[in-house]
Amino acid sequence: MSASENRPKIDEGLYSRQLYVLGYEAMQKMATAAVLVSGMKGLGVEIAKNIILAGVKSVTVHDQHDAQWSDLSSQFYLTEKDVGQNRAVVSQHHLAELNSYVPVLAYTEGLSESFLSDFQVVVLTNSPLEEQLQISDFCHANNICFVLADTKGLAGQLFCDFGEHFVVYDASEDEPVSAVIQHITQGNPGMLTVACEDEQGQGHQFEDGDWVTFKEVEGMTELNNLEPRSIHVTGNMTSASFSTCLYGQYSLEIGDTFSFSPYKSGGIITQVKKPQQPSFDSLRVSMTSPKIKTPDAGKVSRYHTLHMAFWALHLFQSKMKRLPRPRDQADAEEMVKLAQSLAVGPEPLVEHLVQTFAYGCSGDLSPISAFIGAVAAQEVLKAASGKFTPLNQWLYFDAYECLPEEDRTALLTEEDCAPHGSRYDGQIAVFGADFQERLGKQKYFVVGAGAIGCELLKNFAMIGLAAGKGGNITVTDMDTIEYSNLNRQFLFRAQDVSLLKSEVAAAAIKLINPSINVTAEQNQVGPDTECYYGDEFFLGLDGVATALDSLQARAYVGKQCTKYLKPLLDSGTQGTRGNVQVYVPFLTESYGYAMDQDEEEYPLCTLRYFPTTIQHTLQWARNQFEGLFRKRAETVNKFLQDPSFPETQEVEALEMLELVLDSLQKKPRSWRDCVAWARRLWEQLFSHDIQQLRHNFPPEHETISGLPFWSGLKRCPKKLDFNFSNTTHRTFLLVASHLFAQMYRLNVSESNAATSQVLLDLQLPPFQLRNGVHIFVTDQEMQRSQGTVDKMRLAELRQDLASLRRQLEEQGTLLSCLMEPIHFEKDEDSSSHLDFIIAAANLRAENYGIPPADKLQAKRIVGRIVPAIATTTAAVAGLVCLELYKLVWGHRNLSSYRSSFLWLSEPLLNRFQPQSPQPTYKYHQKIWSCWDRIEVPGVDAKGEEITLNGLFDHLQRNHSLVLQMLLYGNVIIYDRSCAEEKRKKLLSNRLTELVCHATAETVSKDCQLLVFEIVCENEEVDALLPPVHVWLHPMNRKV
Repeated sequence: MSASENRPKIDEGLYSRQLYVLGYEAMQKMATAAVLVSGMKGLGVEIAKNIILAGVKSVTVHDQHDAQWSDLSSQFYLTEKDVGQNRAVVSQHHLAELNSYVPVLAYTEGLSESFLSDFQVVVLTNSPLEEQLQISDFCHANNICFVLADTKGLAGQLFCDFGEHFVVYDASEDEPVSAVIQHITQGNPGMLTVACEDEQGQGHQFEDGDWVTFKEVEGMTELNNLEPRSIHVTGNMTSASFSTCLYGQYSLEIGDTFSFSPYKSGGIITQVKKPQQPSFDSLRVSMTSPKIKTPDAGKVSRYHTLHMAFWALHLFQSKMKRLPRPRDQADAEEMVKLAQSLAVGPEPLVEHLVQTFAYGCSGDLSPISAFIGAVAAQEVLKAASGKFTPLNQWLYFDAYECLPEEDRTALLTEEDCAPHGSRYDGQIAVFGADFQERLGKQKYFVVGAGAIGCELLKNFAMIGLAAGKGGNITVTDMDTIEYSNLNRQFLFRAQDVSLLKSEVAAAAIKLINPSINVTAEQNQVGPDTECYYGDEFFLGLDGVATALDSLQARAYVGKQCTKYLKPLLDSGTQGTRGNVQVYVPFLTESYGYAMDQDEEEYPLCTLRYFPTTIQHTLQWARNQFEGLFRKRAETVNKFLQDPSFPETQEVEALEMLELVLDSLQKKPRSWRDCVAWARRLWEQLFSHDIQQLRHNFPPEHETISGLPFWSGLKRCPKKLDFNFSNTTHRTFLLVASHLFAQMYRLNVSESNAATSQVLLDLQLPPFQLRNGVHIFVTDQEMQRSQGTVDKMRLAELRQDLASLRRQLEEQGTLLSCLMEPIHFEKDEDSSSHLDFIIAAANLRAENYGIPPADKLQAKRIVGRIVPAIATTTAAVAGLVCLELYKLVWGHRNLSSYRSSFLWLSEPLLNRFQPQSPQPTYKYHQKIWSCWDRIEVPGVDAKGEEITLNGLFDHLQRNHSLVLQMLLYGNVIIYDRSCAEEKRKKLLSNRLTELVCHATAETVSKDCQLLVFEIVCENEEVDALLPPVHVWLHPMNRKV
């Protein structure tokens, strides 16, 4: 049996999003790793959950202790009835449900060396120092990867020792860099110039010292057979220097090319990721000589102090047989003394930090466990796969900014933080019982119940958010559960597939914490659902948390939070990268589009004529699918249902009517017709179009500068000859035939004999050169050459189609001509949509000499799938909840809040203070931020709604503003330049009447707020006034 046959098979349907992060090889290695996780408190169960979802070979959970009340604050698989039972035994069956591919066992005995020998990775949590050192020594000596993790209150630690022979096969998440070669010199060193993508400097991403290989180089062919060689990056271009940089090229030194043949053309340079072998010290050595990951160089003393604090805690527990009591001054002073006795290295001990650590170290917080557990789990996966850079070797984390701000520290007392015999005791030990009560009264809106949404809801249930009188969480998600969701959306199980995410997630967190008040809804959040999420709903909230992929939806929610002055917790992930932003009214900037990058768009000319990568051909194939099988059908249906379609007289109308006429005249009647259509399409796309392009630009064509046209980023294509025995050719033909039949609602039965006979009988028209056809080289050239519509041809088309319509109506067959638009489904393999796109893209790639795509790669690119992994999701959700604590306290110092960027592949965490609000509005030297507004009572002293004149009077009397123009959205309600009679009539109308008249929409009786934009007299050129908020029911305001 071959080595490949021995490798575990990977369920692509389940792991598809994770495969895009880790790849097949890493996941196959993971599937051979047995992992032990010791300690089944909140941290241990978080680690176990994440690595089970990821798909290791097996997981054994270990604990010799029984559940306590304080465990329930972070251990989501323990309930009140489990108190007094072994934590590992109770957790085992819950964890086993997460992934049917991963056996989960429970173990309750001591950890002997013979037992440990069965594992490739050992994880210790909540373990005494003596046990840590003993097991670490054994693992280090026996090449067993060792991970140590612990959390105490608002602090956490992580340590990794992967032994002396560990190999990292791929250190980063980034795909290998590749670029098209423009030129190579003969010399020592040889200089290589790389073609630049555009004038914005989006060229190569090579770094000095990278190892590279070469292929498709013409002339200097010796490079094509070389082993990887190191390069030196000699110059990076900026957009400012583009005009002086020939063709926008970068320069690379590639070593000795002096004896090589002269370079002619072509070639691709590609980065090679070389294995690395990092060095690890054992825990015993690292305790006294710690290598601590320090993302913030200014906090070295802080991390060093936390190292001492955790070490001192072990001594305290050994001496006192307990943890320090919450907020106990004597215990805190003893901890400081112990830390002082241990102090090693040059860094000073921050004594007040040790004291703060001692005050809350008996606490156990779900968000801290979620974050440290996620980072630790990713390190376990690195140990099991050799994928990404391991931690070297200590990581310390704290979030003490979550405690009351300095002027409110007296809120925390020994009495308030003492155990209450509650499931929240682990949290009360840190924040107190009064804060716990405040958490229970919160009203929050969670938008999205996918991966991040599941983790957020779990954390919210654990901390008791909305678990008290008056509290509520509203969660909405319009999607249903799919099989691929089960790999990272851990609240769902196989039996939940096809059910609504919001309902299943809400039911799941009710099992975690029966006291939680949660309402599940299935509405998309946007302008169309403001009947559900309008004034009354938003005004009643304490905050909003988004868990959305859609940038448009996130922007809308952000706008609503700004409008209603509600804090927003926003987060997102991509692979091992995560981000968290917190937006607080009047304290931080508001959410805006600037936070997100638009999806990459390729130039049309590149897609149509000059592709250089498989991404280009895949996008071209997706465009072909949309044009052939969706837009065509939608256009025909619009015409059949609306005789006036299209009303426009532009070039677009001509194209649409040509398409309609062609579609109706060439309606297939049989399978033979469908096959004939597909065969002609194949010939047009992959032979005739290529021949036309080569006629316009022959291989020897030169630019006006006398340089080869087909060089750099332009690859000279070649036509293909159809061969039915070729799998890709055959797939395109058959799938295109089926989709064509489906679009025309034609029931056909495929016959191999009939297909073969059609191909034999079909007389294809020979290629006919089209003289005068202009092929655009750039998008700018295309835009400049937009022609005028041929009105005579447009009139002829309308006449022909009107005649055809009458004929169909007379025959009673008009509606039978309606077509079925085919919408691309990326996750439905039986639809064959992806098969068409892959075949078309790979045929196009063959035209241009581009390596083909496999199904997994194509699915990610065409489906625009965001790579995802459970660890990143869990880490991000933990960080979000830390910011939630601060919002519930009501922190008013900007320095208390943290936005975060996370890279688990490194691992790196960058937490930073959010931006303060920028000046947005200005009038008469007064500056307003995005959170400001001019508030106007919408009812007068008699309780009647004010008129436009009343609004004028209020603005002039209270703000010295003389209204020139009033707008509601994009609609002008009032313009002072209108006729005097009309102006007087408008001034006497109530505001809701004006809005109804201008927008032709009724203002709901429940509407509490009207928002207007205003322009005033004597306004400076650069002036911009904040919006005017008119409160129709001022007594109901909650801002």
